[in-house]
Amino acid sequence: MPHTLVVGVHLVLIEDGQVLLGQRAGTSFAEGHWHLPAGHLEEGESVLRGMAREAEEELGIQIHEEDLDLVHTLHHLDADDRAGRMQMFFAPRTFTGEVTNREPAKCTALAWFPIEKLPEPIVEYTALALARITAGQTMSVVGWPS
Repeated sequence: MPHTLVVGVHLVLIEDGQVLLGQRAGTSFAEGHWHLPAGHLEEGESVLRGMAREAEEELGIQIHEEDLDLVHTLHHLDADDRAGRMQMFFAPRTFTGEVTNREPAKCTALAWFPIEKLPEPIVEYTALALARITAGQTMSVVGWPS
């Protein structure tokens, strides 16, 4: 039987050595933790379309799909529900609009942090992915038996 994956898309905005993170609120996952702007694909959309949509919905910025670069892929087995997840991290080459918190019920704060000094608490796989992106690594596999 083929394995089914949940696909997450994550926006990696880095400016002057600082990365944009949001503090999660009102969700069932990682309440109060810092995380990249992110979401899941909706039925019928590509990962590029999904990332552009999430950027608009969460931050109010517009990104053309062709301006998104895949900078990391993290394939992990969730320890809580044992679901396989493919987390894809994209960096925009350019965008228009001003970054604003468009979902205050799900995000209590947006802030820029030095990439080498991330806040606590932070979603574990977010910290891992950012460390790997900084090191130039494009793939991580976490939680799967060897």
